[in-house]
Formats: sequence, C-alpha cells, structure tokens
Amino acid sequence: MSVVTAFPAAIGRNVLAGLAMLGRITLFLGASISHILRPPYYPRELGTALMQVGWLSLPVVGLTAIFTGGALALQIYSGGARFNAEAVVPQIVAIGMVRELGPVLVGLMIAARVTSSIAAEIATMKVTEQIDALTTLSTHPMKYLVAPRVLAAFITVPLLVGVGDVIGVFGGFLVGVQNLGFNAATYLHNTVNFLETLDIVSSLVKGAVFGVIAAVMGCYYGMHSGRGAQGVGRATKSSVQAAAILILAANFVLTGVFFSV
Repeated sequence: MSVVTAFPAAIGRNVLAGLAMLGRITLFLGASISHILRPPYYPRELGTALMQVGWLSLPVVGLTAIFTGGALALQIYSGGARFNAEAVVPQIVAIGMVRELGPVLVGLMIAARVTSSIAAEIATMKVTEQIDALTTLSTHPMKYLVAPRVLAAFITVPLLVGVGDVIGVFGGFLVGVQNLGFNAATYLHNTVNFLETLDIVSSLVKGAVFGVIAAVMGCYYGMHSGRGAQGVGRATKSSVQAAAILILAANFVLTGVFFSV
C-alpha cells in the first residue's frame, strides 16, 4: 500500500470501527430496555442504584451548579457592560443554565462520578468471576446488574438536572444581588417571566437522555472489560470518555430538535 492510500485507509478503518462500536452499544441499549420492561425485577438493586446515582450525586451537582451560575452572572455582566446591556443578566443566566449549562454539566458530572463507578464495579465483578456466578445461579447479569442502573439513571438524572438548574439560577441571583447591585425582586421577576415551558421540558428531557447514556456506557464497558487490573482500568477510562463525548453530541442533537429555527 502506498503512502497516498495509507492515510485514507487508516481513516476508513477508524470510521468503520467507530460505527461497529456504535452498533454494539445500540444493541446493548436495546437489550437493557428489554430487560427493564420484562420481569423478574430486583427492587433492592434498583433502590441501591437510585441512592448511588441520585442522592449521593447531589453534593457535587449542587456545588457545580451554584459556582457555574455565579460565574455566568459575572461574565454576562462584564460582557454586557460593553454595550450598556447589564440588565439582561437575569434572563441570560436563566436561559443559559436551564437550556444548556445545567443539563450538560450535570451529565458530565454523572459521567465522571457514576459512569466510572459502574464500569469499575461491573468490570471487577467480571474479573473476579462474580458475573459467571450469577449465570450459574440462573440470574441474568443484564437484568440484575444493568437494568436497575439504567432505570435509576433515567429516573434520577432529570431530577438532578432540575435541582441543578434551580441552584445555578440561585447562584446567579446571589452574585447579581450581592455583587452587581440588582434588586432581588426585580431579578426574580425577570427570571421567572423570561423562562418558557419548552426551556424546562428540554432541560429535563436532556437529563433523561444523558442519564441513560451515562449508565449504559458504564455497564457496557464494564461487561466487556478485559481481564486483570489493567482491564478494569481501561474499561473505566473508556466508559467516561465515551459517555462524555456522547453526552455532548446528544446535547447538540437535542438542542437542534427543540430550538431549531
């Protein structure tokens, strides 16, 4: 193969490998949904997953959102001052947090915290042959390990996004009132009046999609990890990378769907 054709061939191989991986992940997602809808169910595993994905993620989501909202208010005020448009801070903070920054940041935090945890846990179970033991006990690993985690993420991440949106807007409110001289009642009035139902719905839908992506990536790479400590490490790293990229790509697609002109 000549140098001229080697580079396009390498690109083609990578593209085909990526499409094949996307196909396997899609089939894995379909299998996960199938196991969620069909009995038997494992409520204890679901409850544990709800706590792990939802409740225990609240501190990092809250801290991320409040600092982001405050920083966004400062940046918008600084930029708006160049055009005598400082008054738009409440509206832009609200729409920026609810439409984009809230869902994306929560999704990425879930990818960093939950996806890595799920991948490491399931990969370790595979290495130590606990998944084989489940099969021996006539317990389907997809139904016992994957379905509860995917369902828990689908339920809780939209709630986390809603909480993150509120906390982020509140962070902007605190900075606006305490540092930028806004009237508290006027700030809240402008925020509430500017947001529309579609903004909130799009935020929650994004949260549900991002939660499923994060959980599926953790489960997929955990179930397909290599042997040994290196296999667990590679599965954890790959799951977080894939989840982050797919969340950002899904955000672009969903934004186009909801707000295309």
